[in-house]
Amino acid sequence: MEFLPKKIDHYAVSHSQDEPELLQQLNKETWQKILVPRMLSGHFQGRILSMFSKLVQPKSILEIGTYTGYSALCLAEGLHKNGVLHTIDYNEELVDFQQKYFDKSAYKDQIKTYLGNALDIIPTINESFDLVFIDADKSNYSNYFKLVIDKMNKGGVILSDNVLWSGKVTEKPDPNDEDTKALIAYNTLLKNDLRIETILLPIRDGLTISRVK
Repeated sequence: MEFLPKKIDHYAVSHSQDEPELLQQLNKETWQKILVPRMLSGHFQGRILSMFSKLVQPKSILEIGTYTGYSALCLAEGLHKNGVLHTIDYNEELVDFQQKYFDKSAYKDQIKTYLGNALDIIPTINESFDLVFIDADKSNYSNYFKLVIDKMNKGGVILSDNVLWSGKVTEKPDPNDEDTKALIAYNTLLKNDLRIETILLPIRDGLTISRVK
């Protein structure tokens, strides 16, 4: 979902950093071969993720929702030289696709992949995190937050994607729309949790930045 007029959106993209060549290839192949390619972070949001990571300079990143690996590679751009990015996804069919592009990147030795349910995997990762990116099943956003908040280093940042959910969070949800109800609850949770400072940016489908105090 895009909320800006197309001319403004195009201008913003064209005056932002170019998409790196490897990510152009990944982007193109995702749209050619993978179901639901709109789940890809894409050029503009990818550059935003890269910039946040470079500002934080994390030694440890957790990504919940790998998909085809685009956002992981963007986040890895800001990794400390000895840093590690942990990325979790449940879709076994995407493992080879992800790994192909991770292996082509400069960060192949810094990316650790996990296959399975993130709710089960997160407690097994014996790390504290400087940066977390949540971009998986919306119904579990609050559960993911509750699992990672005590693993965050002071000053660490949690990024949450799709928090505007095509604008549906501003309306009364259909009783059967569990994702929208979950995101409304999650956005309220982030706003009210005194351990973090939160700002919701209307970028693409909504991106929240939460900084741990």
